[in-house]
Amino acid sequence: MTAKFFNSSTVELMVWLPVLLALLWGGWFVLRKIRAESLQKEPTASELIVKFRESHRRGELSDAEFRTIKTTLAERLQEELKDDGETL
Repeated sequence: MTAKFFNSSTVELMVWLPVLLALLWGGWFVLRKIRAESLQKEPTASELIVKFRESHRRGELSDAEFRTIKTTLAERLQEELKDDGETL
């Protein structure tokens, strides 16, 4: 009688469902951690502007290239400044 119980699909479902849920939770946790680390390593717009300003000063970037970079980063910098203002 117990052999039939352990061979039933209900028992298999009761065993495999928690395993599947644990695997899904583990995957979600790992992806969340990886994403958080990658976001932390991304430099801010102000850090990038400082870096490109130094490159421009050393002559590695032309005036036009530096203006293009500043224009591209301006919107991102404004968002960062707005976000900083909201947290204060």
